[in-house]
Amino acid sequence: MRRRDFIRHSLSAGASVAAVQHRLFGATAGYAENPSRRFAYDRVSLGPDGLGPSRLAMGTGTSGFRGSSDQTRKLGVKGLADLYRFGYDNGLTFWDTADGYGSHPHLKAALQSIPRERVVIMTKSTSKTAKEMRDDIERFRKELGTDYIDLLLLHAVREEDWPVQRRGAMDVINEYKQKGIVKSRGISCHSLAALRQVHKQEYIDVDLARINPIGARMDADPATVVEELCKIKAAGKGVIGMKILGEGVMRERVSEGLQHALALDCIDCFTIGAENRFELADLIRRIPEASTLGWHA
Repeated sequence: MRRRDFIRHSLSAGASVAAVQHRLFGATAGYAENPSRRFAYDRVSLGPDGLGPSRLAMGTGTSGFRGSSDQTRKLGVKGLADLYRFGYDNGLTFWDTADGYGSHPHLKAALQSIPRERVVIMTKSTSKTAKEMRDDIERFRKELGTDYIDLLLLHAVREEDWPVQRRGAMDVINEYKQKGIVKSRGISCHSLAALRQVHKQEYIDVDLARINPIGARMDADPATVVEELCKIKAAGKGVIGMKILGEGVMRERVSEGLQHALALDCIDCFTIGAENRFELADLIRRIPEASTLGWHA
């Protein structure tokens, strides 16, 4: 059968274009063709600054806004700090927080029994001006109880011209990076227009991107987002996946979400906000098997 006839026949049988392309040309761009076994506690190389967090980041921002989140509301300071200690005891050294989640004090409590240099802390600010960002960085350090921040992101960016609108904030982050107070810089985007600017910007070291197989709470459909993430990786930047389970939409499809994230060559690691020890232990347990399955569109 000629290739043209094969494609026509396959599509008429209900196969997706991506599936047909995979059968003809191999793995879909952005996905590993021969996946290897991976673990939640693997150390990954993230971005140009040599950050070495665990593959799985412990998130604190499921439905996080206006200074609270599912984690902070349900667990409180002691409960969330205990969950972070449990994760650390199981090899997880990547902590994901933000001003909007209200979880800085919870991480500070966890650091009372964990050496600061053993964990990578990522936090986020919505500030646009130089003064706002300077105030944020000084406040964040006090709230977290740390002299430095490993990874500081511009948070929930939607505007296409964010490199112009947030120039003041970016200049201050650059200043603090030169001082060693901020180790690496990044962005989290909440629109496709904003995401499409990331690979062009020398300022960005790491991108935090919404990605899952069903397009839930994402900036665009999965194929479009993966295309952008491939560009970002090709530009030498680190990529962290978020919304791996669609902010809870895929709560009953955890293995599927993990399988998809682990098959992506264009992300280095990912963050998921477990809300108790059972959920966190379950993620750690599922990741090795899910990593060997690969992904076929």
